Formats: sequence, structure tokens, C-alpha cells
Amino acid sequence: MKTLVIHPHDETTHFLKPIYQDIPNKTVITGGWGIAEVRTLISMHDRIIMMGHGSPKGLFGINFNRSYVIDEDTVDLLQYKKCIFIWCHADQFVKQNSLKGLYSGMFVSEVTEALIYKLKGDKKLVTESNNTFASMLGSVINQPLPEIYKQIKKDYGWLAERNEIAKYNHERLALAE
Repeated sequence: MKTLVIHPHDETTHFLKPIYQDIPNKTVITGGWGIAEVRTLISMHDRIIMMGHGSPKGLFGINFNRSYVIDEDTVDLLQYKKCIFIWCHADQFVKQNSLKGLYSGMFVSEVTEALIYKLKGDKKLVTESNNTFASMLGSVINQPLPEIYKQIKKDYGWLAERNEIAKYNHERLALAE
């Protein structure tokens, strides 16, 4: 299986790198591509992993010369791929566009986000949640999507029992089949 990882370069999301570090036969893009090139890359891969900062409209295109690197311009290609969507409010993007795959809802990955959502979390708890999530997802990333979802819900769930940030994020992970 050929995997395309779209992870716009941003220091605040480097913690996500363990998710894809052990994937064989992968292409990682972090910026510098136009939408036509991104569409071509999506069409050439079986699985698409998209992560970083985003909104209900898509994955922000930091360093991609456009507001979004994943948005309505890529939906037609994504509907035929095995997809993982990890960005804030990816759930709304997935649902609005009838896509399938593993996705996050609002994902608190910074202390300021914890404050906005009235969560009790300092830098230590946020970092623990971020690093544990990425490590655990990375450990099962080469499994089929239903198995990935089952394992991440189970494994990240243990942290959610004692870490309010992880609990919030854990409750917003889902799989659309």
C-alpha cells in the first residue's frame, strides 16, 4: 500500500511525526506543492493521512501557497481512499463531505486551546496527551482502519482516565465506514 502523508510544516504540530515515521512506502509532503500537484499525489496513493491545523472547511495549507491544502477541491479524490483526518474539526469536514476514515473532532493540542474550551490542563498535560496520542497511533498505523480505531480508542483511553486533555480528545475520535 502506498501512503501519502500531508503534514504542513508547523512547529506546533511536530509532535504528530511519530504517527507516520514507521510507515513503509510513504510520501510525506510538508509544503511547497500546488493544488494540482497535491491532487495528482492523492490519486497515486492508496491511503491518505492528513494532519495539522484545520477547520471544518479543511486542513490549513501552511506552506502550500493557499489557505487550505485539503478542502472541497480534493473531496472527489478522497472519497475513494483509505483516509485519516487529524486536525481540529475534521469531523465536520468528513461529515459535510460524506467521507470515510478515521477522524478527530476538535483536538486540543495547545494550552491556549485548553483554556478556550475550559479544560484544566497545563503544558505538562497537553504535552503528555499529544505525545501519547501520536506514539500510540503510530504503533498501530499499519493496521486496517477499523483495527487502528479500536486500538487507539483502547490505548489512548487509559490516559483519558487521568488526563482531561486526553479525555476531551479521546471523546472526539471516530471512524466513518
